[in-house]
Formats: sequence, C-alpha cells, structure tokens
Amino acid sequence: MVDEKEQLTAQSEENNTENQNEETEKKPKLFAYAFTKKQLRAALIAFAVMLGFCIYGHTNILLAVVCGGVYYLIKGMTIHLPEKLNYLWLGIEFFLCSLFTVYLVQYMLLDDELRAKTTPEKLRLNVLCALTVYLIVMAIIARVSKCVMISHITLLSLAGINYFVYRFRGNEIIFSDWKSFRTGLSVATEYQFSIESHAVFAIVVSIVFVALIRKFQLQFKRKWLLRLICAGGAAVLIAVVSANSGEINTESWQQKGTYRNGFILNYALSIRDSVVEIPSGYSTAAVQDLEKRYPADAAADAASVPEDAPVIIGIMDESFADLSVIGDLELNQEFMPFINSMDKNVTKGYALASVFGAKTPNSEWEFLTGNTMAFLPNGSVVYQQYLDGEPYSIVDVLTKYGYTCKAMHPYFKSGWSRERNYPMIGFTESLFLEDFAQKNMIRNYVSDQEMFEKLIELYEAKGEDEKLFLFGVTMQNHGGYKDTYEDFETDTVMTNGNYPDVNQYLSVAHQTDVAVEKLIEYFEKVDDKVVICFFGDHQPSLQEAFYRQLNGYGLGGMELNEMQNLFKVPFFIWTNYDSAAETVDCTSLNFLSSMTLQKAGLPLPPYSQFLLDLEKEIPALNSRGYYSRTEGGFLNFASAAGEEAQWLSDYRILQYNSMFDRFNRSETFFGQYMREP
Repeated sequence: MVDEKEQLTAQSEENNTENQNEETEKKPKLFAYAFTKKQLRAALIAFAVMLGFCIYGHTNILLAVVCGGVYYLIKGMTIHLPEKLNYLWLGIEFFLCSLFTVYLVQYMLLDDELRAKTTPEKLRLNVLCALTVYLIVMAIIARVSKCVMISHITLLSLAGINYFVYRFRGNEIIFSDWKSFRTGLSVATEYQFSIESHAVFAIVVSIVFVALIRKFQLQFKRKWLLRLICAGGAAVLIAVVSANSGEINTESWQQKGTYRNGFILNYALSIRDSVVEIPSGYSTAAVQDLEKRYPADAAADAASVPEDAPVIIGIMDESFADLSVIGDLELNQEFMPFINSMDKNVTKGYALASVFGAKTPNSEWEFLTGNTMAFLPNGSVVYQQYLDGEPYSIVDVLTKYGYTCKAMHPYFKSGWSRERNYPMIGFTESLFLEDFAQKNMIRNYVSDQEMFEKLIELYEAKGEDEKLFLFGVTMQNHGGYKDTYEDFETDTVMTNGNYPDVNQYLSVAHQTDVAVEKLIEYFEKVDDKVVICFFGDHQPSLQEAFYRQLNGYGLGGMELNEMQNLFKVPFFIWTNYDSAAETVDCTSLNFLSSMTLQKAGLPLPPYSQFLLDLEKEIPALNSRGYYSRTEGGFLNFASAAGEEAQWLSDYRILQYNSMFDRFNRSETFFGQYMREP
C-alpha cells in the first residue's frame, strides 16, 4: 500500500513538472528571430521604394542601402514585452514615438540653421501635441502598432503637404486651408513637384520606423479601460498645451510657423484660431454710439443718384505687382510703362494687401466689403470660412443705387467657391471659364486682354439708361513661373540677376500693362462716364535668392517696415472725365471701394464714410500691422495707443457686427442695404 502511494505521488509530481514545462514552452520569449520568404519579399519591395525615393530626390543611394539592410534585419524580429507592465511599455513607446515624429517632421521641413531656432520649450509642446494625437487614435482603435503607424504617418503626411504648399506659395499650411483644398488642386498641375534630401530621409527612415514598431506586441484584455485611460490622457494634454500656448500666435508667413512654434504646435494653434472671438468692448451700445456719428439720413438710394452716374469697373489683377518696391531691380525695359505714365484724371499709388503669393479671395473680399483681414485669424480664407447669409459689400450699395452688378473670373467656377459666393454677395450674373472663347491664352490661362474684351462686351450690351457695375478677377499672371511654353516668350528680364521665374513673371505682367493701355484707350472714347479701379491682389511668390538679392534678407528676418514692402501692390482709380489727379504713397485694399465711390461722385454710405475718416487717421493696414502717422512707420496692432487704438477698436466693432452679429446687425451701417429676398 505504501509503495502504491509513493508511486502515485511520484507520478503526480512528474505530471506537475510536465505541466510547468508546457506552460514555460507556451510562454512567449522576450525576443525571437525567424525569417521567411514572405518577409524577404517585403524587404525587397521596401528597399526598391527607398531606392526610388533616393533617386527621385537626388539623394545618396547609400541611405537606401543602409536603411534597406536595417529593414531586412527588423523583418525577422519578434519582441514580446512582459504583459504585467503593458501600460508602462505603452507610455514609454508613445513618448519615444512622439519624440521621434516631432524630430522627423522638423528635420523634413527645415534646414539646420532654422531648425536650431526652435526653442526647447516649443519642442516640448510639439511632443505633447504629437502624443495627444497618439492617445486619441489609441482611444479609437485600441491597437498599439496600428495606432503608432496611423499617428506617425498622418502627422508626417500633413508635414509633407506643408512641404509642397510652402514651395508653391511661400506660406505654411494651417487648418483653414482644408476648406480651399479643391482650389489648390485645380492649379496644382501648374507647379513642379520635387523633393529634397531632407524629405527623402524622413520618408525612408519612416519606412524603417513603421517596420520596427510593428514588432512590439502589446496586448490589452480590457479594451474599454485602455480607451478610457487614453481619452483621459489626451484631454489632460490638450489642457496642458492650451495653458502653455495662450500667448503664442499662429504663424503662416514663410516658415516662421515651423521654426518659431514647431510645425505640429503651429497647426494645432491654427485650429484654435479658426474661431473668431468677440472684440473687446463690443456691445450693441458701442455700435449705437457709432451710428450717432454716421446717421441713417446720410445714406442714399437710387432716387438720389445722379442720372449720369458713371459705369463702374473693378479689376483685381492676379499677382500684379511692382517688384521694385522690394529693392534694386534693373530691367531691360520698363514692365508697366503705361500705368506709370498715367497722370490725368487718376488717383494712383500703392496699396497694402493682406496676403502674399496666394489666397487671392482675401484681397477680393477686402475690396468688395471694406473689411480687413487684420481682425480675422491668421491664415483664414473668408470665402471658405465666414461668408454666409448675405454679407454687406459695395455690391449691396450699388444695387440700392439702381446698378446692375456682374462679376467674372476666367477660370473654374469652383475656385474658392465663387459660383456660390458671387450670388450671395449680390452679383446678378457671374461669368467663368466656360463663358470665355479662350482664343487669347498666355501660358495656360485666359489673358488679361481677353478678359478686358469681355468687360467691353458686357458694357456694350447694357441698356441705354442702365447703371452698370462690372467686377473682374484676372488669371493671366498666376504662378508658377518655372515651366516653358511654346506660345510664350520672355521679353522683360532682370539685368542685375539671373532668375528665370522672375523673368517669366515680369514678362507676363508686362502683357497686363499692354492690355490696360488698350482698355483705357477704348473707354476714353465712349460717351458714358466711366470709373475704373484697378489693383493687384498680391505679390507673386518667387525664389528666395531673388528676394535676398533685392532686400538683403530674403523672406525672413525683416522688421515690420521692410516686410510690408512684400505686401504692396499698384492700384489706380481712373475716370474718362475730368477729376482730380492724386498720387498715394500707400493705402490698403479695404479702402479702395470707398475711394472708388467717392471718385465716382456717388453718395457715400455710412460705412464708407467711416472708412474714409479712418483712412485719414490710419492710411494703411493689413494682416501684419498698420501705418502710424504719429510714429511715422508701421506698428503691430498690439502697439496701438491713443486715438489710433480707438479708431482700430471702432473698426473692429463694426466689422464684427457686420460679419458675425447677424441678429443685432446695425441698420444704419449695414441693414438698410439688405437685398429683397
């Protein structure tokens, strides 16, 4: 009996030992290595992709060889971390991955000199922003390796879009740009896509990074708890970033957003700034106080408009600018000799735009409404973000005065949603690319000459007693300027520098001057009174070396007074009848429509009266700052004091009332011009 018990005990111990050995065998090893044919194929494909990027980006193929070798080694790896510490491993992994993502984004977008300008404090905020993205994605999908892949690729892709956008238009991408994504695509074919070594490095290393991160196997049984922790962590990080970035402004000018704030933080700030805050001191009582200064009886209607009221033509010319305002520019011939020669019946000079190289509709909106981009979030596009219902504009005023108002743009109607916005603004007819014969093309765009001929055609078709307002936005001079065209040759070139894109730009802009001369010659001979307001929408975006030669700085490192030279565009308001001639050193686009009404001899609505009074105190302002008569130079808005600060405050209040306080919109300034439904 004893022997039987001992035998049973021994057998039991043997079974326990076997079970323990089986459990040990089932327990995954911390590190294992095995390589299959499938993994080899994946490694070869990855290497081919890396090599392709290196060749396309003219980068040393040694990068592809080294990274391809590392990728090959990684594919055979399997790593199992102890499950008891999964949350610790997750925290470490997410932090290191966020750090890596931020570094790679900054490396891709900036050269060494600019990258060194980003402060450690801003970089820490960027890491927290990236970590927030990781946590949000994890809260949604609850799978570690896929979360890291999605988060890293998303942030790097966003930076990649910024990489190309900056090279096309000289500005950085921000949140509001997504509303104009379709417009960007419509002109993307006119630009040359290329990647440099920094971008190639970021792409190739990311391929290796994704392969490595997939080897860390972290499994969580209670997914609900994981999601809850990640969502809570993301909320805490958002609060921390918000608390530490309240005084940091979104930057979209050149690469300032990336080297001053860090790209990821700057983009996050642009989301914050997409909301327009109520101005300090705003109230219905404040608006009523302004109404008392400009009473409703100062307005007019069709009955008070002279019978011989002039035809009014507004022309916003794409990228038309006088580059000599930047610095010493020597040419083989004057590029706008006719416009420079105008000296009778004309008010002309320079006006400040709020944009450089892109975002045409913001200049369009400033002219039509008299409002300014200075009081809206940096980088926003009104036509995409804030145009809703029935906005107040010169179109409303002229409609009340009995004018027929028509608009035209010889490009796609979808651009900046103009097919929606023009009727909303009040134009009764809108003409787009399909309405033009397209027989006179310069590069791939309808020429200014052809658009001006369409203006003349509409004028000649008007009724005998019909009052007419025509507004046209040209397309001829649109960037880019690096491709060659069989139907176009440069005839105006820079003689103190060799920049092909500059020469092409100057040559197309010269054709604008030729077309303007023909337009003026035609309207000089008509019997009707005519007023033409012509202005450029913004300066073109050209290669950095050109700007560096002209101003000694390039596109960065300038003081405000020097920077404003990049926003100056020529303008003139001409009549075919006797009127005072005047040269204006510098005004801004938001004043031009009121100046046009005044030049036309039409009754001035209260808002135009306010704007012209404002111009006497503050002659020019844009999204960058304003001209201070007391200081004799440009200042940031935060530096405004005394009467200047009060005028700017009143302007901000009226603009907010017009655009955002629809239920309390001033009847005196805006409501009386509402069109009949």
